[in-house]
Amino acid sequence: MEPTLLALGREALVVALVVSAPPLLAALAVGLLVGVLQAATQVQEPAVGVVPRNAAVLAALAVAGPWMAVRLVRFAAAAFELAARGSP
Repeated sequence: MEPTLLALGREALVVALVVSAPPLLAALAVGLLVGVLQAATQVQEPAVGVVPRNAAVLAALAVAGPWMAVRLVRFAAAAFELAARGSP
């Protein structure tokens, strides 16, 4: 394969990981906190953890959304520029 395509593929994976990190980390943190609170109070209802986790993910998307969009647009522009230069 061509080195530029390999670099583009590697960059696509890195961008996907970096962009998905804020909502995933928010869900992880809130899920752990809710799990500890459920264990301490002995409330073992699975539906209790869904609402705070979803709220944390939405908040993380609201806060990090503009940064994520800029990162994705920058990657897309670079990919289209590479395609426009012409690859065999």
